[in-house]
Amino acid sequence: MKAALAPGIRLLRALPRDSRYRGLTLLLTFLCYVCYHLSRKPISIVKSQLHLNCSATGSERRNASNGTGDCSWAPFDQDNYKELFGALDNAFLVAYAIGMFISGIFGERLPLRYYLSGGMVLSGLFTVLFGLGYFWNVHVLWYFIIVQICNGLVQTTGWPAVVACVGNWFGKGRRGLIMGVWNSHTSVGNILGSLIAGVWVSSAWGFSFVVPGAGIAAMGIVCFFFLVEHPEDVGCSPPLHHAASGEKDAEGAMGDDGPLGASSHTSLDRSESPKEAAEEPEAISFLGALRIPGVVEFSFCLLFAKLVSYTFLYWLPLYIGNVAHFGAKEAGDLSTLFDVGGILGGILAGLISDYTGGRASTCCTMLVIAAPMLFLYNRIGQNSVGTSIAMLVVCGGLVNGPYALITTAVSADLVRATGRCGKADGGVPKKPDGSPAFPTRLLLRPQGNAREPPRQRQGPLHRLGHHRRHGVRRRRAGPAAGRPHLAHGLEQRLLHADSR
Repeated sequence: MKAALAPGIRLLRALPRDSRYRGLTLLLTFLCYVCYHLSRKPISIVKSQLHLNCSATGSERRNASNGTGDCSWAPFDQDNYKELFGALDNAFLVAYAIGMFISGIFGERLPLRYYLSGGMVLSGLFTVLFGLGYFWNVHVLWYFIIVQICNGLVQTTGWPAVVACVGNWFGKGRRGLIMGVWNSHTSVGNILGSLIAGVWVSSAWGFSFVVPGAGIAAMGIVCFFFLVEHPEDVGCSPPLHHAASGEKDAEGAMGDDGPLGASSHTSLDRSESPKEAAEEPEAISFLGALRIPGVVEFSFCLLFAKLVSYTFLYWLPLYIGNVAHFGAKEAGDLSTLFDVGGILGGILAGLISDYTGGRASTCCTMLVIAAPMLFLYNRIGQNSVGTSIAMLVVCGGLVNGPYALITTAVSADLVRATGRCGKADGGVPKKPDGSPAFPTRLLLRPQGNAREPPRQRQGPLHRLGHHRRHGVRRRRAGPAAGRPHLAHGLEQRLLHADSR
């Protein structure tokens, strides 16, 4: 075993230290969000087992008191079973939507490693509790709804945390392609969740929830011990997020290596006055964020893309089972092709947007083509297995391609447009008179170190030695945040700028 792993170990040791840790962070965050979707998918596979068509199967309901017979599981054995399934989905999604508003607030005030690990362990707990309803012989609708609500709330810890971790480690680079590949974690998680749930769906559907729940909890423990939040925690250099005026573009400095080979050298914009640099950041309000060019337009695109994506996520296996008369396992396996297309679509959308430089045109084109394809799938998708496979892959790529692009590369572009990752005016559209296209109070002003006298500022090559000597680990939360040392971004540039 050791001999087989020796070439891989030598290759890892040959890589620069920064590249190794960036690769580890990308892999861990990828696996974390795979597990989040892994635990969301089983409900769509089990729906067709919770309500079976007894007359179609020619079987009589046996042992109806505990629901373990050949037919439906109470309380989903009623004629309004579709409404009951919808109530389960709404319980999760409404709680998820509400939780997203507050999850970012807690995520900014808690260490990301603790926040993400705790959320994963709790998600595993509530997923397991849903499956234990089978073994505990639970037939109360409110039990399943409450579990779904709690699961929806704790699942909101995933996306803000993994995006923040990736943002701490990776700079500009080939954002569309890198993020397109990384964002395939949603489709990979859906595929694995469908396959795992399909193993036990017809025999003991409780295991379809228990196994994914145990998986996400175990991954949360791994994340707690191995995830590194900030490059400075392990003595690595922070990424270059934005090039100062008069300097070469960051992508030119990185060459063909993308974010993994990003240069760590940064410099202070000479036009920034010490008074401006010492100001604390000003958060953008909700209404202020809406006024940032592109936010509203891309939000509507994402709204309709997620509408279709989550409809397929929760209802596609049941639809295939009812229309094509497949069993629960076969319908679940066939539904994974939609997510296979999603992986290809996300990568393709990233490549096209990087090549053309048009994120909006790429999303618009794919969504416009997706609309008639969905109608075509409804009409001819069930004519044959081959036609169904082709249509599912095409629809998945056209729907999830813009979904992946907006939630990753476009979001990073919009954040950079506020000046958060660069100068206060970096990337912000200007009016003809040179003033910002939207009020300057909406910009996040760069943080500075008011206590650090100018004579103590030193060059960029001093960065690693400074952190190692002073034991800088991460920026603390609360009133002492950013003092007397600053972790990354413009703070880092201010503290270590050339004194020329």
